[in-house]
Amino acid sequence: MTDEQAMMAVAGGDLDKAAVLYERYKRPVLGYFCRSSVNRDSSEDLMQQVFYRIIHYRKSFAENYVFRPWLFRIARNVLQDFLQKNRYMFSGLDTEIEDESSAYDGEQEYQLKRALEKLPPEYKEVILLSRYEELKYDEIAEILQISVSLVKVRVHRGLKILREIYFQME
Repeated sequence: MTDEQAMMAVAGGDLDKAAVLYERYKRPVLGYFCRSSVNRDSSEDLMQQVFYRIIHYRKSFAENYVFRPWLFRIARNVLQDFLQKNRYMFSGLDTEIEDESSAYDGEQEYQLKRALEKLPPEYKEVILLSRYEELKYDEIAEILQISVSLVKVRVHRGLKILREIYFQME
């Protein structure tokens, strides 16, 4: 069953299919929040809110929609609501989802996370969605409601700035 078929079933009232989507997307959504500078506990709460909103807004999912961008638009809205209410960002270094890595890789990952923290939000957001969530540029454009060319520009500039920050930190 595809994501879209599962979501159409949920939209049609078969709420048990939401569990299928939850199992497929709980880790990517949790990772998105953790990498977006939210601590682990709050990220788990936000993840639950995303899946609550999927159920709540299930009727707004149309047959021609692609599920993944629709899901991440909801996640982005949940994150923005959270940040606006709290008006501060948690330490984003609490983002370990999988701990099995060598010391060298762990240090590089830590430095990369620190560099990501220093990126301007508009660049950080597109890099997280494209590189970590592996969304296509047209899906990111749909989520952020901007043009594909602007997504490309932000990714290019963001990676350039990230590279500079990363090497300055070494």
